[in-house]
Amino acid sequence: MKKPGFLIIIAGPSGAGKGTVRKEVMKNKKLNLVFSISLTTRAKRKGEKDGVDYYFVSEKKFKDAIKKGDLLEYNNYVGNYYGTSKSQVEKVLKTGKNIVLEIDVNGTKNVLKAFKKKDVISFFIIAPSIKELEKRIRGRSTESPSAIKNRLKMAKEEMKVRDSYDYVVVNDSPTRAAKAITKVIKNAIALRG
Repeated sequence: MKKPGFLIIIAGPSGAGKGTVRKEVMKNKKLNLVFSISLTTRAKRKGEKDGVDYYFVSEKKFKDAIKKGDLLEYNNYVGNYYGTSKSQVEKVLKTGKNIVLEIDVNGTKNVLKAFKKKDVISFFIIAPSIKELEKRIRGRSTESPSAIKNRLKMAKEEMKVRDSYDYVVVNDSPTRAAKAITKVIKNAIALRG
C-alpha cells in the first residue's frame, strides 16, 4: 500500500514572499510536490493565470463551495475570500505525492484540525524586517493605500503566531529560503521511508 504524502504548509504575512519561495521549492522534482491551487474572489494581478496561480471565482461560487463543505479551509482576507479544495488535497495525498498549501494563518489552524500532526510540515515565511515587508507590499503597486495599510496591520498580527509553526524561515533570499525548506522536506521523506 502506498504511503500517503505530506501536507506541506507555507504561510506567512502578505509580502513575505511565500509565492516566490514556494515556486523555488517546487522546482525540485525529487520532492514529489503538487501545488494546491486555492480558490479566490480577488482580482487577478498582472502575470497571474487562472488555474495556475489561483482559481479566480465569483463570490457566489465561493460561497456555494462553503455550503457544500468542499473547502478544507477558507478565510476572508482584506475583503477577498481564499480557500482550499478538500477533495483536491485528499486526492493528491492518496497518490503518495506531497501537496503544498500556500495559505494564511487562519487557514493553517483549520488544516491542522483536519490532519494528523505527523502528516503535516508547516513553514512560516517572514521578511527580514517589517520595513522590508512594507517595501515589498508597496512595490507590487496593485493595491490602494488603505489596502496596503490593512495588509501591514494584518501582517503584524500574523507575526505573533509564527512560533506555532514547525519552522520559521527568513526570506532574505528566495533561493536560500527554498534550500532550507527543501532540506527539511527531504529529511521528512527519508525518515518516513
